[in-house]
Amino acid sequence: MKVNALMYPILTGFVVMGLFSCATIPKGAEAVKPFDKDRYLGKWYEIARMDFKFEKNLNNTTAEYSLNDNGTIKVDNQGYNTKKEKWTQALGKAKFVGDENIAKLKVSFFGPFYSGYNVIAIDDDYKYALIAGESLKYLWILSREKMIPEEVTKEYLMIAEKIGYNTSELIWIEHNKVNEALTFQKWEEL
Repeated sequence: MKVNALMYPILTGFVVMGLFSCATIPKGAEAVKPFDKDRYLGKWYEIARMDFKFEKNLNNTTAEYSLNDNGTIKVDNQGYNTKKEKWTQALGKAKFVGDENIAKLKVSFFGPFYSGYNVIAIDDDYKYALIAGESLKYLWILSREKMIPEEVTKEYLMIAEKIGYNTSELIWIEHNKVNEALTFQKWEEL
């Protein structure tokens, strides 16, 4: 049976896309191992981030992680849009790239499209976490509380800089509003 000449470029394209989509962590970064998924679940406050399109103009940002029935992790991100003066919400799902003992995940808010989510530092009590996206464009510092100790901040900045992050580009998040209305605008509408 002859294969249509157009099939080779199409199949090659899918293979190349598959290879690039597997790159979920920046070069030089290592996901936490061992990792305890159950201890990581719950609410986290965003302390700092590299700004990007879907979180632009957001303060008071939080992420809440819980288990879905199918074993994936439900991601509920919320933040206050300072320009539109309203709360926003993005619901997504995360799943482990490999072993659940390694904090290397991929997250999706838009159907079949995933991006890297990697816990690259976490304290023993699971109170503070440093998260690397799939490239040096994405970095978050998270805390179970609205503040983080200065020594933890310094340690996490040092880790990020060693990997190659320009930490002077971080945006430091304010937590000065309470979401009482519980009415949201989806982030994709921003």
